[in-house]
Amino acid sequence: MFIRLAEPSDAGKLVSLIAEVEQSNFMLFGPGERKITVEQQEKHIEVMKRQETSAIFIAEEEARLLGYLFAIGKNPARTKHSVYVVIGIAEQAREKGVGTKLFTALEKWAIEQEIHRLELTVMTHNEAGIALYKKMGFEIEGTKRHSLWIDGKYIDEYYIAKLL
Repeated sequence: MFIRLAEPSDAGKLVSLIAEVEQSNFMLFGPGERKITVEQQEKHIEVMKRQETSAIFIAEEEARLLGYLFAIGKNPARTKHSVYVVIGIAEQAREKGVGTKLFTALEKWAIEQEIHRLELTVMTHNEAGIALYKKMGFEIEGTKRHSLWIDGKYIDEYYIAKLL
């Protein structure tokens, strides 16, 4: 398995992986809710490649995508030091070091880009996700109460961050 930056040619596989990961019901979009085409994903990758403080990392093995990590930068000068992180790992690749390798690549890139803060949100009942983030040095900073409405009930999320 190796980690690399996404290219527009990865768009088809990335769209499929995102849809698969959303089946976990731990993502912002519910299963089948996101309607993104391969062409839209290609453009999104191209736009992010041009931004200094944004990147898409993918974990790949034998031409198959196992996971992705989006580092979404911010434009205002006062928040340019910070990126919002979205990570997804294929179900069959979980607990095999994919997340650790994606976060390791993210941190190396972030330091090179002079990024100081990595942040994300995670549903409070996503124990595997929380364990990964804590393992990678992230800390819970607070709780977004009733942040999401899923399957007829409100779900809390943690604000989680790591300073580099």
